[in-house]
Formats: sequence, C-alpha cells, structure tokens
Amino acid sequence: MDKKVYIESYGCQMNVSDSEVVASILAKDGYTAVNSAEEADLVLLNTCSIREKAEYTVLQRINEMNNLKARKKGLKVGVLGCMAERMREDLLEKKKVVDLVVGPDAYRTLPELLEQVGTGQKAVNVLLSREETYGEIVPVRLDTNGVTAFVTIMRGCDNMCAFCVVPFTRGRERSRDAHSIVDECRDLVAKGYKEVTLLGQNVDSYKWQQKPPVGSEEIASVVDFADLLEMVAVACPILRIRYSTSHPKDMTDKVLEVMARYDNICKYIHLPVQSGSSEVLKRMNRGYDRAWYMERMASIRIHMPTCAISTDIIAGFCGETEEDHSQTLSIIDEVGFDMAFMFKYSERPKTLASRKYADDVPEEVKGRRLQEVIDAQRKASSRRLATYVGQEHEVLIEGVSKRSTEHVYGRNSQNSIVIVPRYAEGVELMPGVIVRVAIEHSTAGSLKGRLLAMIEQQIA
Repeated sequence: MDKKVYIESYGCQMNVSDSEVVASILAKDGYTAVNSAEEADLVLLNTCSIREKAEYTVLQRINEMNNLKARKKGLKVGVLGCMAERMREDLLEKKKVVDLVVGPDAYRTLPELLEQVGTGQKAVNVLLSREETYGEIVPVRLDTNGVTAFVTIMRGCDNMCAFCVVPFTRGRERSRDAHSIVDECRDLVAKGYKEVTLLGQNVDSYKWQQKPPVGSEEIASVVDFADLLEMVAVACPILRIRYSTSHPKDMTDKVLEVMARYDNICKYIHLPVQSGSSEVLKRMNRGYDRAWYMERMASIRIHMPTCAISTDIIAGFCGETEEDHSQTLSIIDEVGFDMAFMFKYSERPKTLASRKYADDVPEEVKGRRLQEVIDAQRKASSRRLATYVGQEHEVLIEGVSKRSTEHVYGRNSQNSIVIVPRYAEGVELMPGVIVRVAIEHSTAGSLKGRLLAMIEQQIA
C-alpha cells in the first residue's frame, strides 16, 4: 500500500533542507511526499526553537492536527527538529496528538520509530551526534520551483552565543565530506537547477579533513570554507552559488578573495551583527566588537565594492541601555545594510543569557526599540536599493509575482528581488531563465525593471 507523508517546515533554511533529507529517508520506506496534511497518512512538523513565537506557532499547529486526527482515523503526527529535542517530554505527555518525536540527528531511525508507532506506542529519539551529516543521502526536493535549491554543508554549532539555543538542539559542529557536496551540486545542475545555497549554522567554520589514499605518502589536508566555495564554483561554472550563514568573528579575507574571483558566486553576504554596541556584543558572547565588525565591512567593500550585506538584529537584549540601542541604530546607518531580520529579544531556556542575565528590558521598551530599528533599516534599504536604479543586472527568474500575474520575479547577484514584465516582445519569461534587466525603480524591499536581453548561453 502506498503511504503518504506531508512535511511542514518552520524556521530556518536548514529545516527546509532537513525536511528534504527526511523525505528521502522515508521514500526508501515506501512513503510518497504529498502537498497537504489532508492527503497524508503521516504528518511531520519540522520545528524551530530559536524564538518563543516560533514554538508557539508550532504548538498552535499541533492543536489543529488534533482536529484533523479526529476526522481522519489512522493519521499519525510527528514533531521533528529543534523543538523535538528541546520539548520532547511536553510534546509526548501534554500533547496527546503527537505520536512521534525525533531530533535533528536521528532522522535515519524514522522507519524503525514508525514501526513502533504502528504498534500503538509513542516513539522518541532525540539523541545528538558528533558524526551525523547525512552526507550521502540525496534529498527529495520539496515545494521546489526547480530553479533554486539548498545544500547543507555542515551541522551543529560550537559558538555559545548567550541568546541562542542552537548548540543545545543541534549539537556540535560537524562538516560534511567536500566531495559529496560537490557531487550534490553537480547533480542539481544535471537536473536543471540554476542556483544553490550552501547551508550551515556557521559556514565560515567549515573544515573537512581530506585523507590521502591508503598507502600514499601524502599528508592529510584540510578543506576550509574558502576551498569548498572554490571547488563548487569550478565544478559547476553555470550554477549560481550563495551561502548562509556567516559569523563575523570567523569570516576571512580568503573567503572574500574567492568570492571576488568567480562570477558565479553571488555578491551577497548575510553577516549577523545582532547589536551595534560592543558592550552588548560582549554580553552576547559574540566574540567580536563593533570595531571588528566594521573592519570586516571595510574588507568586503575592498574585495567586492558591489557586494550586498544583510544582517540580523536583536532589540532589547539583557542590560541594553538607550545608548546601546542608539549604537545599533547608528551601525545600520553606517553600514547601509541591504536588508535585515529584526527581532525583540526572547529568552530561551538553557542558554547562557537565561542562566547569567536578567531579562530586564521591559516588553514595551523592546517593542519601541524594535520599531525604531525597523524604521532605520527601512530607510537604509531604500537608500541602498535606490543606488541600483539606472544599472543593468543579471536576474535569475524564479516565478510569477504574487501581486500581478503579468509580472515575474527573480533575484540579482545581490539577492534583491527584481520584478519585470512577464511578457516582452512576444516572449514569456519562465522560471530558470537568466535575463539582463535595466533597473528603473526601487522601493525599500524590491527593484523593478525592464527586459534588455536573454542570456542564452546560461539557459539550459
């Protein structure tokens, strides 16, 4: 009998990538991925614990699954990922709807756990691993546009940032075999994909030891992130390459040199600053201060003057003063980030901050500061994107615009959304084509332009 699974991903891009690994493991066990919970025999929620709001959203969804189980006899529901590791007891004991709880390093055991569920038992495996990378598993691409894809290059995180729960939910850093990464990227090219994003909690700390052949007198060599970037760029010259996420304390000039050297590596870096205050950064245990971050910005501009920078910012971290907050506002203005993910501080259990610092910034103050950060970033984004007007950019078309079926959208090398007319001179622009666009208009969130030319040699 054909078994059907629906996987719903929450949180970061890593969870989307993990869901594709899970789909591959379950495919070998006879499961076919479907597009809705109503069609499925098994529903898996791949969860995020980075903020309290993310967990609340999943808990609400679990309640909805309870209603679906009442209507659909035999439906099984599982919780995967970071929440599974952090809240396993609550999920199994308090949420009777949950049959299965599986942590990020235990996906290979899903077939055995589902057999256990089939006997009427609850099943759980949240053990973390120091070795698991799922490196040889070919992901089943879910909800894909057939144009862009994620490839995980490492798992876990060794940085103990005071606000972050990731080291406790995803374990220690493990880097994947570089050759398996290159092979997966080559496979994507063969399947018609045009862009890949290399994923890791901190890609800059990627390190894989390449052992010499048995009997060889060669010395083992270490492949770092810059080496890996170059390997992928050379092996897949028609594939656009992005990566996420970088850490300011670990980003090297060697990486920047490789990025500048290869046209198919997109000129875009996501480099979370979190705060513009050195004092707050010290309490956050980020491993750098404001001066270090600004030195990294200067080096990026030297190597790649047109490189776009996005960031993460937390408003209202423990002990943050108005002066600290003003320094965050000033760094937004000074750097001129293209885009930012901005949040109020949310205390997470087990973290250094929860053990060491009082969450002492009132919620109304956090909210006000966050809004000021958002306003400052909107101005910075508007200024930055306005500089692109009058330029010509290569854009990879990804799909039809949500606002108008007469337009399509894509991204330039700098990761900006670019909107262009869907039809031009009798030609319909389809997902996967790369076009040259004249940028004519900008907002705080996107660019608009007109088609100049199809770049034929880059279209499969």
